[in-house]
Amino acid sequence: MILKTPISVEMIVGLTAGQMIYLNGTVYTARDAANKRMVEMLKHGDEPPFPFAGQVVFYAGPCPSPPGRVIGSIGPTTSGRMDAYAPELMLHCLKVMIGKGARSAKVVTAIQECGGVYFAAIGGVAAAMSRCVRAAEVVAFDDLGTEAIRRLTVERLPLIVAVDSCGRNVNSRERK
Repeated sequence: MILKTPISVEMIVGLTAGQMIYLNGTVYTARDAANKRMVEMLKHGDEPPFPFAGQVVFYAGPCPSPPGRVIGSIGPTTSGRMDAYAPELMLHCLKVMIGKGARSAKVVTAIQECGGVYFAAIGGVAAAMSRCVRAAEVVAFDDLGTEAIRRLTVERLPLIVAVDSCGRNVNSRERK
C-alpha cells in the first residue's frame, strides 16, 4: 500500500499494526531538541514551525549531503526519547510519527485518543533510506544542526505500522 501526504483521518483508521506501507510526499524531521522546542512554543501560545494537521514527523537527524545527493544517510532515531513530547504535540493535531522502537503506554494512549498512528522505519539502513528522499530543506531551528527541522520530499519510504489508531501494537504480545 502506498500512502501520500497529507495523511487524513480516513487513511489512518484503515491501517493495522504490522502492515507494511510506502510513504510518498512531505515529512518533517524532528529529534529530541526540536520536539522539546516545539512543545515550549505551543505552551507559550506560539504557532508551530509547520502546520501539524495531516503532516508526518520523522524522528531522524540526517547526515550532511555527499556531493550530488539531496541528503546524507537518514535513519530513524529511538522514538522513546520523544515520548515526553509526543502526547502534547498530538493534542495540537500531530497524528503521524515515524521512528524506531517501542512507545510508552502514555504515547499509545494518546495515539488512540487522538486518532493517530506510529510507523516504524527500519533501523540500520540509513544509507538506503536516503535514496527515498527527493528534496530536503531546513524549515526551522537551523541552530540545532542535524536536529533542525527539515522538510523532506520522500518517495516510497518503506514503513511498518507499529501502533495503529486502535492502540494495537506490533511490540505487544496482546496484538490482535
